[in-house]
Amino acid sequence: MRRAVCPGSFDPIHNGHLEVIARAAGLFDEVIVAISTNYAKKYMFSLEERLEMARETLASLKGIVVEPVGEGLLAEYCRQRGVSAIVKGLRSSSDFDYELPMATMNRQLSGVETVFLPAEASYVHLSSTLIKEVAVLGGSVSDYVPRSVHRRMVSGEPSPDQQPKR
Repeated sequence: MRRAVCPGSFDPIHNGHLEVIARAAGLFDEVIVAISTNYAKKYMFSLEERLEMARETLASLKGIVVEPVGEGLLAEYCRQRGVSAIVKGLRSSSDFDYELPMATMNRQLSGVETVFLPAEASYVHLSSTLIKEVAVLGGSVSDYVPRSVHRRMVSGEPSPDQQPKR
């Protein structure tokens, strides 16, 4: 079985993420959407909420598994799960410059390869950070996120302790 991982914090998952994950699902037998927590970041949604939104959104795609990464290195996670490739979407050359050293280190640590997929042109401007900023400042993000995510963003479902500073 050819297994890949699409790692990220997905806070929130957006249409650019979905496009890359769907394309990865066409290349691999199984794609693990591995949701991470970086304790240096302030999240809008808890890990449990991010897992739930990803599962709801990706339920119709075949071969997708959503799970938390947990503690430790992505390379070790890949080794433990039998993952042969990490899939990363690239929006610009600055994404490549950021991702290349990590891809090289992951390959050296565990032998896992990184596959870079260029973002669809209509999504190159999207980032979770920008979407959260627009939403917090009152702008509409409904064209950029799945319905279940948008519902949570506008209804205030995220826990108050998970809200970004305003």
